[in-house]
Amino acid sequence: MASLIRRESSGSVVRSCSVTSVMEQPSSPPLNAAPAVETVYRHTVPARISHWLNAACLFVLIMSGLQIFNAHPALYWGDRSDRDKPLLSIRPMRADNGEIRGVTTVLGYRFDTTGVLGYSDGRGRAFPAWSTIPGPQWLAMGRRWHLFFAWVFVVNGLLFMAYSLFTRHFTRDLWPTKRDVRNVGRAVKDHLVLRRPKGDEAKHYNVLQKLAYLAVIFGLAPLIVLTGLAMSPMVDAAFPWLVTSLGGRQAARTLHFLACFSFVAFIMIHVFQVVLTGFANNIRSMVTGWFEIKREGAAHES
Repeated sequence: MASLIRRESSGSVVRSCSVTSVMEQPSSPPLNAAPAVETVYRHTVPARISHWLNAACLFVLIMSGLQIFNAHPALYWGDRSDRDKPLLSIRPMRADNGEIRGVTTVLGYRFDTTGVLGYSDGRGRAFPAWSTIPGPQWLAMGRRWHLFFAWVFVVNGLLFMAYSLFTRHFTRDLWPTKRDVRNVGRAVKDHLVLRRPKGDEAKHYNVLQKLAYLAVIFGLAPLIVLTGLAMSPMVDAAFPWLVTSLGGRQAARTLHFLACFSFVAFIMIHVFQVVLTGFANNIRSMVTGWFEIKREGAAHES
């Protein structure tokens, strides 16, 4: 009589059973067969440390940056502030009936944003107290926090760049291949219909993830660092060409603000995708490095 060994994996458990005859093997797997689970090492220790440091830094930088913005809640272009022609302003204003309203002005168009922007909790402030640290109105300490965590963010980014170049992380995992480029349309469609990657697809970043990460690493991050430096009087004195190339000190402040909210948009999309594709699995992989991939119908391969 022939002998057949069949392996079934469920989680980390692997089962084997002996069969006395090939003829006794079922022609098709049971309908209630559990999917196989493959565990892969997805994120290395340096990548995980860099990720969580970036998360902490961006949290503090964004909220302390809003604290600093509240001290002068308007944006301009060029070298000087023209209070009569701001690109953006968020202020409390008194209406004809005497009521104070929060008004946000964008390129000359006014919007009532009372309760969120301009006027909230009975006080006039651009951004509400819950969105600013280290307190509702502490400009001096907000600047200190912002500067300290900005340097942590820069050093962490430089170390991650060096690690990625040394280990070829950029070329191996982040640089789009020719096949990726050909499948951009399909990737966009998959994201629009909220299709989750399965099997081998889940082992790698898709082309939209790669393009987003590269845009942040080589575009958005350098922009926010350079515009931040351009607002420093000391840097301005040492490298005046930097401020000039960015359009002036106020232009640099405006670009810094836009880069900040580009990071906010990226973080929101990133968190949404983490939840959509399996929150617990994604968080575990970024804490321990190990990521689980379910394979439908693989439990009865002989």
